[in-house]
Amino acid sequence: MRRTLALMAVAILAVASWTVTAQAEVKLPSVFGDHMVLQRDMVVPVWGWADAGEKVTVTLGEKTKTAKAGADGKWKVEFDNLKVGGPLTMTVEGTNTIKLNDVLVGEVWLCSGQSNMAMTVNRCNDFDKEKAAADLPNIRMFTVARIPSETPKDDCQGDWKVCTPDTVGGFSAVGYFFGRYLYEQLGVPVGLINSSWGGTPVQAWTSLPDQKQLPELKSLLDNWGNRIATYDPEKAKAWYEAAVAKWKDAVAKAKAEGKKPPRRPHNPGDPKVSPHRPANLYNGMINPLKPYALQGAIWYQGESNAGAPMIYGLQLSTMIENWRRDWPQSDLPFLWVQLANFHAPQTQPSQTSGWVLVQEQMLKSLAVDKTGMAVINDIGEANDIHPRNKQDVGKRLALWALANTYGKDLVYSGPLYKSMTRQGDKIRVCFDHTGGGLVAKGNGPLEGFAIAGADKKFVWADAKIDGSCVVVSSPEVKDPVAVRYAWADNPKCNLYNQEGLPASCFRTDDWEK
Repeated sequence: MRRTLALMAVAILAVASWTVTAQAEVKLPSVFGDHMVLQRDMVVPVWGWADAGEKVTVTLGEKTKTAKAGADGKWKVEFDNLKVGGPLTMTVEGTNTIKLNDVLVGEVWLCSGQSNMAMTVNRCNDFDKEKAAADLPNIRMFTVARIPSETPKDDCQGDWKVCTPDTVGGFSAVGYFFGRYLYEQLGVPVGLINSSWGGTPVQAWTSLPDQKQLPELKSLLDNWGNRIATYDPEKAKAWYEAAVAKWKDAVAKAKAEGKKPPRRPHNPGDPKVSPHRPANLYNGMINPLKPYALQGAIWYQGESNAGAPMIYGLQLSTMIENWRRDWPQSDLPFLWVQLANFHAPQTQPSQTSGWVLVQEQMLKSLAVDKTGMAVINDIGEANDIHPRNKQDVGKRLALWALANTYGKDLVYSGPLYKSMTRQGDKIRVCFDHTGGGLVAKGNGPLEGFAIAGADKKFVWADAKIDGSCVVVSSPEVKDPVAVRYAWADNPKCNLYNQEGLPASCFRTDDWEK
């Protein structure tokens, strides 16, 4: 009996000892790993978890910092003004030791949004050529696993990949081409953190407290609350099974008629954990990254908010403010891609839709400090919401960063509407960002301008370049009051500057239609 009790005591002590050791082990969030890139010339936090009161020592190259884990087990050290270089080794020591190898110091950008940010290099134009040219070990990408969460998480899943011909195909294409252009122009390592999910709305990427303070979003949040309260898993399952059966019949019919089959219906699932639910992707895919030192963020999203376009500008600026509080080191320069041309080509002089209204909201959001916008109304595809030319998208974003974040003297934007002046039966509209001068691409007449009088009936206009302005008129409108340009989902338009960057859509009026 005594021997049995003694053995039990030894076993209990062994388990207790193992538990204490396991709890005391130093741990890092997954964003810290082999091949990572750390931000240069900025305070760089390194953080993790350990047993309460445990001393943690972090060594990066020849620099060493120490911290003590708090009562909650969290610890953090900060490295100041790291200089470009590497590869370095980072060692984190407590009761255990973690060693991270091949660490570079350079520029780090967060890449987020929906499917056009998630779209990978292997789906883009000229992939074989891009793959062959991708032996670029100073470019690395961390891809965040797509896991939504009802509550803010401290960690996520993912790892850093070095850019090689074998890995580049799985990189975010917009992120990669943006980062590659920065690397070519700056000559420093570039780290890209890809946190994106196709089909998701902006509200999924913004914290819930930030959205709750806005009365304009109350109905949106209330609708989600009602969906969650009334969710019946059995009814949802039955609906989905019926929808799939109907879809299969439609696919068979489309194939028999030689038509394109419809998409498979989306399984709605439990709304509590939906990637579309407000804040769920912020909680699961953005919050775990903070405060990893960043230079800035790029964003390609908006397609999923075209159904409620007039609040998109508010939602976007709210998210930017939210993220800037999370990353205070840099005041987070924030660059986005304006929606590409899509759907059937324009036939009428003005075709207001949710799509073009989101584009307009993006244009107006440039009023937010330290923001930028890549205009791509010339490289979309009418029948594909995922245009394959992501090279120009990445480059146009990079031009904004090079000029405004890195101080390069270059033309970084196409013409943006500045002002209008009525001149008898004509209207003069003037632009910023005209670069070396305004041009009509293709050397033909300017296209895409429409003009209207007080009756609000737009007609195609004659448009002529005059310096940094365009003079717009029509014999059908004797007393004009408003001009619109590229005002459609897929406009026929050709106003550029000499540097080859297209003008954004705009309107001088605020009419409902």
